[in-house]
Amino acid sequence: MKTVIIGLLGARLDHGGFGRRRLERWRPTVSLMMHESLPVDEFVLLHHPEERELAGITIGDMRALSPNVHITTYPVDYADPWDFEQVYSRLLDFTRSYVFDPEQNDYYVHITTGTHVAQICLYLLTEANYLPGKLIQTSPSKEGPQGTYRVIDLDLSQYDQIASRFQKEARDGIAYLKSGIETHNAAFNRLISQVEQVSIQSSAPMLLTGPTGAGKSRLARRIYELKKQRGQLTGRMVEVNCATLRGDNAMSALFGHVKGAFTGALAARTGLLREADQGLLFLDEIGELGLDEQAMLLRAIEDKVFMPLGGDRETGSDFQLIAGTNRNLYAEVQSGRFREDLLARINLWTYELPSLKQRIEDFEPNLEHELQQFTVKAGHMVSFNKAARAQYLAFAYSPEALWRANFRDLNSSVTRMATLAAGGRITEEIVAGEISRLKQAWSGFVQEKPDADDTLAALLPAEALGELDLFDRMLLAEVVKVCRGSRSMAEAGRKLYNASRNLKASMNDSHRLKQYLHRFGLTFQAVCKID
Repeated sequence: MKTVIIGLLGARLDHGGFGRRRLERWRPTVSLMMHESLPVDEFVLLHHPEERELAGITIGDMRALSPNVHITTYPVDYADPWDFEQVYSRLLDFTRSYVFDPEQNDYYVHITTGTHVAQICLYLLTEANYLPGKLIQTSPSKEGPQGTYRVIDLDLSQYDQIASRFQKEARDGIAYLKSGIETHNAAFNRLISQVEQVSIQSSAPMLLTGPTGAGKSRLARRIYELKKQRGQLTGRMVEVNCATLRGDNAMSALFGHVKGAFTGALAARTGLLREADQGLLFLDEIGELGLDEQAMLLRAIEDKVFMPLGGDRETGSDFQLIAGTNRNLYAEVQSGRFREDLLARINLWTYELPSLKQRIEDFEPNLEHELQQFTVKAGHMVSFNKAARAQYLAFAYSPEALWRANFRDLNSSVTRMATLAAGGRITEEIVAGEISRLKQAWSGFVQEKPDADDTLAALLPAEALGELDLFDRMLLAEVVKVCRGSRSMAEAGRKLYNASRNLKASMNDSHRLKQYLHRFGLTFQAVCKID
C-alpha cells in the first residue's frame, strides 16, 4: 500500500522565510517529509492560485528532502477563505475530480494548515468519506524541525468507549420516549427505537397515527423534551386539538389575526404557529382542519411564512411539526376532505401507534407506571394486594376487557381504584367494583355475539361440526374470533397464550396455534379468509 497525503498549503506556517535556514524551522507541510516512521509516496498539495510562488518554494524543499515523492498540486480558488460555503464547495470539487483508489493507497488528510474554516471543511469531508482516509495532525517540538505528528482515525467503531457512549445515549433516549416503561411488544419497541433516531437526526414533520388514547400526545411531548435536552429546540411546545377549531376561530388560533379582522377582534393575536417559533407544534387530530387552514399550514411548513387573518403583511415562524390523527388520511384525501399535497408533506415519517389490545403484553408494565404516577401526584404509596392484582390482570387480559379508550381507560381505572384504596392498598373488593364499572361503561359498544355454530358453519362441514362437543364448538369459535381480529398468526398466538407463554423457554405461539387449528383441519389463512 502506498501512502498518500492530502494537505493545504499554509500561507503563514509553511512560509519559513526565503533564506537557507528555512529548512531548520518547523514548517508543517515540509516537515511531514522528515519522519522515517511515515514514508510518503505521494503528496497532493492544495493551494490558492495567489500562493503559486510559495507553493513552488515549498514543493522544491519537499523534493530536496524526499526526491522520490510524487507531488501534485491542485488550485482551490475561493474569494474569502473564511466563507464556509465557498471553501467547502471548492474542496468538495476537488474530491469529485480526484481519482481515489483506497484498495492500493492509504490516504491521510493533513488538517494543521489553512484557516480554521478550511480545517473544519477537511474534517467534514473526511468524516463523510468524500476523502476516504484518516486525519493527520502535526505540531512543532523542541527536538528539531520535523516536529511530531498524530493520526486520527474517524472510524468510531474502533473507539469502544465512544461507541458505547453513543449506544447508551440512544438507549437512554428510547427509554425516555417510553417514559421509562419496560415494554415487551417487539413491534412497538422497534417503532420507538426508530422514532428516537429520527427525532435526533431530523427536523422534518412527523405523523403519529393510531386510535384515540394510544399515546400520540404523550409521545409528542416526550419527543419535544428529548430534542430540547439535546439542544435542538429552544422554543416551547404548543399543543392544540384541531377538532376544537372551527371557522374564523381556527384561522385566528393558528395563524393569528390583526386588530379588527372580524367582529370581536378588539386586539391583535399572535397565533399558535408564531408561539411555536424555534419550538415544536403538535397538531392533534389534524384531519379535523378545514381545507383553507390546511392550505395555509402547508405554506407555513414549506416556506416558514404565513399571513395572519385580516393582515396584509406576512409573518414567519420556524417550528417543527408533529401531527396526530386517528383517521385514515388517505381515505380523507379521496373524499376531498384533506389536501393530498399536505399529506405528502407531513407523511415523511409516519408511525402508527398500536392500541392497548394490540400490545396487551405491555399491560402490566404500564399498570405499574400508572400506579407510580398516581403515587407522585397523591404523595403516598398505592399498590395492589396479591389477590387483587391477579384478579385485575386476569380481567385485563380477558376478551371481556375492551380497553376502547386504550391507555386513557387504563389511567382512569387506576385513578379510581387508587383513590378508593384506604391505607394505600387496592383490595379484591375495589377491583371487583372497578371491573363491574368498566363492563358497564363498555356495554353499549359490545355487539351481540354470533352463535358459535354460525361462526363455524362456513369453516367446517355440517357432519364435522355435528361431531364436536358444545365445549369444543364454543372454544373454537372464540379462537376464530381472535384470529380474525389479529393481523398475523403470531399476534393471535400472543393473545391466546398470553399467560402460559411466559412460562415457556421458547415462545413459539404461532406453532401452538397452528397445531390447535390443525386438529380441526383448519389453517390461519382459511380462518381469516386470506388468499
